[in-house]
Amino acid sequence: MEIKPIKTEKDYQKALERLNEIFDAAKGSIESDEADILAILVDEYEKK
Repeated sequence: MEIKPIKTEKDYQKALERLNEIFDAAKGSIESDEADILAILVDEYEKK
């Protein structure tokens, strides 16, 4: 799991793609934690 800040539209699109891939991950899994963090980053980027 490598999570970076979303600074560009390209970063945003990559984050959305990854979030879509792991959205239904099992609770407590690494992918679930990654999805939670990506959702926060995407939300913050969309507010800008």
